[in-house]
Amino acid sequence: MGAIFEAILTQPIFNLFVWIYNYIPDVGVVILIITVLIKLALYPSTNKSIKAQKDLTELQPKLEELKKKYAGDQQKIATETMTLYKEHKVNPFGSCLPLLIQLPVFIALYWVLQSVFKGDNFDLLYSFVQNPGHINSVTLGLFDLKEAGNIFLAVLAGGAQFAQAKMFTRKKAPKAAGEGGKDESMTAMMNKQMTYFMPLITVLIGYQLPGGLALYWFLSTGITALQQVILFRKHDGNDNNKKDGNVIEGKLID
Repeated sequence: MGAIFEAILTQPIFNLFVWIYNYIPDVGVVILIITVLIKLALYPSTNKSIKAQKDLTELQPKLEELKKKYAGDQQKIATETMTLYKEHKVNPFGSCLPLLIQLPVFIALYWVLQSVFKGDNFDLLYSFVQNPGHINSVTLGLFDLKEAGNIFLAVLAGGAQFAQAKMFTRKKAPKAAGEGGKDESMTAMMNKQMTYFMPLITVLIGYQLPGGLALYWFLSTGITALQQVILFRKHDGNDNNKKDGNVIEGKLID
């Protein structure tokens, strides 16, 4: 299993890393380029994940209404929940796929950085990739990406995580919206707590990891957050166009 993982992920990323470094001898820039390439490869699945997560967020008030309406009848709640998902074409597991893909990539990158920073461990190089002999772990003359304990990069990673999560936080509905418009359920409160808790965990973990991984975490999360902004604007723009095209003086036009 380890050999398969190495052949599919670790070795290709290792060779890509060294190949780029031969032309651009700055590990920070190399990590940036690799991050962009990985995000481009995952772009379609990430798009689906973001859409699924946004759809789930928007369905939350209706899900809470179901729980109140059928309180005590878990089977009915489950049935109606699945019906609601089907009606709105929402896949509740759609947001998990990119995370499952990203984790092996993250682990592979960890081993790649461990290898390239050892100085002479280039056994995984393909025959057509030139051996640089040595890779300088310092980027921009400021950060040693080989070393752990870089609080600056860890905080950047946590900040990007917070920005990404904050986009999915629903605003509290006004009292005029009635009971059906409220989103202050236990689930909603837990989601809000996770918005602040996960960035803190990111900072703590990022501080323990080599600076190169903290940088990758920051860049990857930041690019995903930017992708969310673009998709949300497109989504909101489509919604506004639909409303503008279907509503005249408060009346719906079929």
